Amino acid sequence: MDEEKIAVIGLGYVGLPLAVAFGRIRPVIGFDISDARIAALKDGQDITRETPAEDLAAARHLSFTSDAAALAEASIYIVTVPTPIDAHKRPDLTALIRASEMIGRVLSTGDIVIYESTVYPGATEEDCVPLLEQMSGLTFNRDFFCGYSPERINPGDKQHRLADIVKVTSGSTPQTAEKVDRLYGSIITAGTYKAPSIRVAEAAKVIENTQRDLNIALVNELSIIFNHMDIDTEAVLQAAGTKWNFLPFRPGLVGGHCIGVDPYYLTHRAAAAGYHPQVILAGRRLNDNMGPYIARQFTKEMLKRGLARKDSRVLVLGLTFKENCPDLRNTKVIDVIAELEDFGFEVDVHDPWADPDEARAEYGLELIQTPQPDRYAGIILAVAHQQFRDSSPETLRAYGCADHVFYDVKSVLPTEDSDLRL
Repeated sequence: MDEEKIAVIGLGYVGLPLAVAFGRIRPVIGFDISDARIAALKDGQDITRETPAEDLAAARHLSFTSDAAALAEASIYIVTVPTPIDAHKRPDLTALIRASEMIGRVLSTGDIVIYESTVYPGATEEDCVPLLEQMSGLTFNRDFFCGYSPERINPGDKQHRLADIVKVTSGSTPQTAEKVDRLYGSIITAGTYKAPSIRVAEAAKVIENTQRDLNIALVNELSIIFNHMDIDTEAVLQAAGTKWNFLPFRPGLVGGHCIGVDPYYLTHRAAAAGYHPQVILAGRRLNDNMGPYIARQFTKEMLKRGLARKDSRVLVLGLTFKENCPDLRNTKVIDVIAELEDFGFEVDVHDPWADPDEARAEYGLELIQTPQPDRYAGIILAVAHQQFRDSSPETLRAYGCADHVFYDVKSVLPTEDSDLRL
């Protein structure tokens, strides 16, 4: 077992699987600022539902703490803190800056700091390194070194796990790059890819999700066009999908802390470099407007059917930003709900994955545990959780009154069992 101790800073979707994987083979300190998170992990519970209790138990060399002083025992630091955007869609590096300052206070000669958080190209060396130098009094690339290895975790995906995804690595010197690559190679069975520089690795991360964002924006726009033409978008995509190189993207709400955020990091840095992106921001605008569009489509159908009264009650099935995942961050379902409430509907929300306390604290929503049958003038199936997929159309539609509108945003049900599809 390698005795060089690792500290993983931030134990969310990215940090915890990483700490667990390394904790099987070498000493690891898992750090998080949340005392509640640390207490739950010590008790063998992961509230994200991504890491089973047996995997936590198997990481025999992993310890958990919220005490920053304990980080001084490590010589390799891996930073996996959130990097969201603010209300003006600008990068918010607050957590990254605080993590860098904290590490700088305990940094020693010869240490390596590796960042995994999504950033714009240049952030590691331009924003983080100066803080490490300032807080430690050490000199970059003489006394300490840095690396960047972009996270590729996909919450809720049981097929593509940490060890099964090729890991991009990089370092601030050729020797550091080699060491970082070997480090990740010890836990990644799919292999590693050593990028030529930290900036290249940073750029690779932001374009991965920018590409997905633009592809989803395309099919979202196609769904709007086909709606105007009274053509079933899913039927069109299935037909087009018979060609070998047609990409299987589907329309929908694009939220969360990756696809809905990462493009803004790239466009922010591009603007600072003197170029104002057009295609990327157009895709972002289109995807950001899908929530209100869905609500308007739904309301229009309700009006046609004479069901859109001021006291009409609507049920929204699903609140998390994606299926089979409890994460509520940047969920675009909230945009659908807000628009429906603006139209005067009474909205109930049911989600078997979401934490009711988090929904209340984050959005002021009171989730309902079990929807009542024969109650709703309209139902919107917004998130394709497995529980909804496993339910029959009759079960889901039974929540509606004798006459109601059922909008299947994710095309979970057969065409004939829904009134509207995106």
